Amino acid sequence: MKSLKALLVVDLQNDFCPGGSLAVPRGDKIIPAVNKYIRIFTKAGLPVFASRDWHPRETRHFRKFRGCWPQHCVQKTRGAAFHPRLELPPHTVLLYKGMDPEEDSYSVFQAKDSNGRDFRKLLKELKVEELYVCGLATDYCVKQSVLDALKSGFQVKLLTDAIKGVNLKPGDSAQAIRAMINKGAQKFTLQEWED
Repeated sequence: MKSLKALLVVDLQNDFCPGGSLAVPRGDKIIPAVNKYIRIFTKAGLPVFASRDWHPRETRHFRKFRGCWPQHCVQKTRGAAFHPRLELPPHTVLLYKGMDPEEDSYSVFQAKDSNGRDFRKLLKELKVEELYVCGLATDYCVKQSVLDALKSGFQVKLLTDAIKGVNLKPGDSAQAIRAMINKGAQKFTLQEWED
């Protein structure tokens, strides 16, 4: 693998997995595949990014404050923690989003690292040209992050064996995947890596 590639793990947090306050059905089933991708990128010395929703207790994102969603991923709670089976290496760059109480912030391109640098700037600094994207949820944060990556000029591989959707309406995830592909993302799986 050439350099200029990076892995992005989107929001694999307790609240988005079974038992969480906004669980993606079978969301935890992608973790073994995500961990394999992490090992591949780590072994190749390529960057690994992991985003997390990091909401304040009061935000217009939550139903209680006129938003769409039940309370989830509140800063420094168990629900906001990464799933315990997710094997993030020590060099993972953590990205925080949803901190502005006036914004929904579905896209990782609205996230910042612990030093306040935004995701786009970090990618440019590392000379990343191609993003491999996995995580939760296909029809919201994965979709918006992929569309923003494509808009920003990055190539995107959508890791279809390592994403799951909420599907508030039947077919939402399939529709989201079509939207991402139509804009230029390419589907990719571990099997293709091994072939």
